[in-house]
Amino acid sequence: MANKAAAIKYLRQSQKRRMRNKPIRTYARGSVRAALDAIDDAVDTQKWSDADTAIQRAVSALDRAAQRGVIHANTAARRKSRLLRQYHTSRNPDAARRPRSRPPEPARTP
Repeated sequence: MANKAAAIKYLRQSQKRRMRNKPIRTYARGSVRAALDAIDDAVDTQKWSDADTAIQRAVSALDRAAQRGVIHANTAARRKSRLLRQYHTSRNPDAARRPRSRPPEPARTP
């Protein structure tokens, strides 16, 4: 337990902040999970409209969490990128096997 008044106040503030941020973080995680489940269902049924709306909801939740400072902006961007990459590879499986349009850069010798 903290001994100084400033440390006690900091604990109070951090707990209040944590309780305020928790529902936003939980909603963002849950919406991403729901979008991934919708993608799995869409692969089986080929009905992509539910997956589209779930992905829009997840992207919106991640953007909202990043805007409010609950998660870092780069974290939100990374999660959106992974989600959309999985969506596109699931929807167009042949596109994932396509060769790169440009060959990789040659290694530089020091």
